[in-house]
Amino acid sequence: MSRDGNSASFGIGVLVGVVAGVIAGVLYAPKSGEETRKNVNDTITELVEKHAPEIEKTKREALTSIDVLRYRFERKYQKFIETIKAKQLAKAKAKETSDFEMN
Repeated sequence: MSRDGNSASFGIGVLVGVVAGVIAGVLYAPKSGEETRKNVNDTITELVEKHAPEIEKTKREALTSIDVLRYRFERKYQKFIETIKAKQLAKAKAKETSDFEMN
C-alpha cells in the first residue's frame, strides 16, 4: 500500500509542479492580458491532451488508495463499535448476576 500511495502522490506532485511551472512561465512573459489568457488556455489544453493517460492512471491510483483507506477505516470503526457493545453487554450481565445474587 505504501508504495502505491507514494507513487500516486509522486505522480500528482509532478503533475502539479509541471502545471504550476508552465502557468508561472506564461504569466511572467511580457504579453497582453488577452494573449496571456489564450496562451495559458492553449498550454493547459495541450498539456492535458498530451498527458491524459498519465493523469487518468494517477486519478485511478488515487481513487483506489482512497477506497482502500475507506475500507480499512470502516473495519476499524466496526471493531470499535463491537468492542463497545461487548463491554456494555458484559457490564449488563455482571449487574444482572450481582442483582440476582442479592435476592
